[in-house]
Amino acid sequence: MANHASAKKRIRRNASRALINGVRKTRIRTFIKNVELAIVSGDAQTAQTALQVAQPEMQRGVAKGLFHQKTISRKISRFSQRIKSLKTK
Repeated sequence: MANHASAKKRIRRNASRALINGVRKTRIRTFIKNVELAIVSGDAQTAQTALQVAQPEMQRGVAKGLFHQKTISRKISRFSQRIKSLKTK
């Protein structure tokens, strides 16, 4: 158990930050899922729109330190490739 005031404050702060970060992560995962569902449905236009909406949210997650930058870059790149292949079909 924490004995110092600063350690107690850190515990409180960590708990509140964990709550906020959990909400942010869930929100980003929902946007990613929406892109996935749009790609699976086969509609390139809907998928493109979903990616355009999701991309800033994903980048914001990188800025906030929730996700590694290369992880989000990889996801965006793979989504773009899949959407491009939908358009060619």
